[in-house]
Amino acid sequence: MTVLAIDIGGTKLAAGIVDADGTILVRGEVPTLALEGPERVLERTVQLARDLLGKACLPAAAIRRIGIGCAGPVDRQAGLILNPPNLPGWVRVPLVEYFQEALGRPAVLENDANAAALGEFRYGAGRGARSLVYLTVSTGIGGGIILDGKLWHGLKDGAGEVGHMTLVSDGPLCGCGNRGCLEALASGPSIARRAREALARGRQSRLRDLPDVTAADVARLAREGDPVAGEVWDGTVRYLGVGVAAIVTILAPERVVLGGGVTEAGDWLFEPLRREVRQRVKLVAVESVPILPAALGRDVGILGAAAVALQP
Repeated sequence: MTVLAIDIGGTKLAAGIVDADGTILVRGEVPTLALEGPERVLERTVQLARDLLGKACLPAAAIRRIGIGCAGPVDRQAGLILNPPNLPGWVRVPLVEYFQEALGRPAVLENDANAAALGEFRYGAGRGARSLVYLTVSTGIGGGIILDGKLWHGLKDGAGEVGHMTLVSDGPLCGCGNRGCLEALASGPSIARRAREALARGRQSRLRDLPDVTAADVARLAREGDPVAGEVWDGTVRYLGVGVAAIVTILAPERVVLGGGVTEAGDWLFEPLRREVRQRVKLVAVESVPILPAALGRDVGILGAAAVALQP
């Protein structure tokens, strides 16, 4: 069983032909160039898919289904991408219809966080579990929920917006319009913002020597003992711990998996995060809920879209 997996991001388009066990037979990527508009971008994506079919010596008829992962919001049932912030000018673009007509195979659409959750569940850190919550901690914070082996979409596909749970009622303004969301406190840009705020208060730190502070800088200098970076990083772990503890208390999943750029800090994030969650969860057997780094790395977009296509 072979599927075509397409991952549409703000900066790059990735595609691959994948078999049922998660082997990527061929893969490729091209720049998105989103400002050219959806028609040009989708034409380029279809050409990439055709090139991959040629490399694999496969006719389009050999593809069981096309799986598409794309930044939300999406209307999964109608097959539309609605108005993603990283694809300006893309409003109600009929992705599923376009790919079905261009390639002659059935297609299914999922937002990228849900697709990543399904990919990790099927091929990565969630393999063998029946329930999982996936968080991506990067420019934003998103998530996906697997219950009894299936993606949980919730009412009007609203489930999994873990980045927009309120942690601090009068906290910083979030891009969603609310205040004190997990994303506004612990995403990559939020970590950098909190570091800059500390510097603006006159705190002395090696962060001052950097032209543009990033979350990776904060993590690195925290590890090296910088006090301001350490305080900001400790706050990040605390906020993430509160959020993950709430998820574990409500859903009691078999596994929690975290991916995204912020998690590249490795054990400097995961070890204190596990301690924080253990301290906060009282009514669930938290020792039985491993908190794991995502396993798929740069393949998560393609394997997530493949997992979407391979759903029953």
